[in-house]
Amino acid sequence: MTTTRYDDDVAAWASEQAALIRAGRLDQLDLEHIAEEIEDVGNSERRELASRMALLLAHLLKWKYQPERQSNSWRRTIKEQRRALGFHLTQVPSLKPTLSNPDWQDAIWADAITKAIDETGMGGFPEHCPWHIDQILADDFLPE
Repeated sequence: MTTTRYDDDVAAWASEQAALIRAGRLDQLDLEHIAEEIEDVGNSERRELASRMALLLAHLLKWKYQPERQSNSWRRTIKEQRRALGFHLTQVPSLKPTLSNPDWQDAIWADAITKAIDETGMGGFPEHCPWHIDQILADDFLPE
């Protein structure tokens, strides 16, 4: 088997590492990079959760602060992000406690405000999220 360096072609490297594992040739594994890749999987899952939540919150902000511009498109985005978040949390249940982490909530709220400002040109949004996580994720919740 050829050996591809991790830094040269990560896809080829990954295929080779998988083949080595399946062949039981564990002594030839690049354990340091395998460990990094495994950690990256978890980080990727956390990034997806954060991204979807920030997008959902930004749309809830737009819904509340631009009632004259409320549209079916915004409603669909809110619905889709809730559905995707629910599915993601079902697939990666270890992320559920993240939702109640105050530091995470503050960071996601800051991202949501930035998105809302970028998309609306408005300011004056609340410093802290005014909604509880159960409201945010509830299918029937739209801020007035």
